[in-house]
Amino acid sequence: MAWRSSGSSNASLIENLEKNGLIETQRVKDAMLQVDRAHFAPRNPYDDRPQPIGHSATISAPHMHANACESLLDYLQPGARVLDIGSGSGYLTAVLAHLVGPTGRVVGIDHIQPLVDMADENFKKSEAGSQMLASGQVKFVLGDGRKGWKEGAPYDAIHVGAAAAEHHKELTEQLKAPGRLFVPVSDGWSQHIWVINKREDGTVDQNRLYGVQYVPLTDAPGKA
Repeated sequence: MAWRSSGSSNASLIENLEKNGLIETQRVKDAMLQVDRAHFAPRNPYDDRPQPIGHSATISAPHMHANACESLLDYLQPGARVLDIGSGSGYLTAVLAHLVGPTGRVVGIDHIQPLVDMADENFKKSEAGSQMLASGQVKFVLGDGRKGWKEGAPYDAIHVGAAAAEHHKELTEQLKAPGRLFVPVSDGWSQHIWVINKREDGTVDQNRLYGVQYVPLTDAPGKA
């Protein structure tokens, strides 16, 4: 029902996502209502579809952001630490920050400096976003997301917004025990969402969910 979820405003988009069963909980709905997608998507921000944001990157469709939050929700409690890999324009980073609250910490990492700069500027379009940056609740860094971001580890939750070529061991190592990783993984010509759980005893289980189509998690354009 994703194709029927577009709206004429942020509120109507979120209402349609809930009506169509793509938002399942009040916490995710409230967080998404607090982040105006128009601050992060260049055009037609309330359409439920991915959009290019430049530099061979996209902002995912709203229903994918909703599903990622629902999948990670048990690990997005107030005070949690979160890593958002391939943070792009910063939209999902903002939603995650609202879910973990002012005592939480969210790091958005991207391998393209103009996107890191874009996310910072997009956050400054709202008072709440500006405060998150100023307080250190949210920060954006330049780096190879395939290696995670050790400076902020361990994380309660890690979200990957681009298709990985494999289950990167370094990301699982940077999870808390317990912790959860949400990652699209390429498998030949197809891609699937995987949820990787690290249990309290450090053991790991992997669950394949559904097919998707993401841009690849790669080197920055032009990098040798």
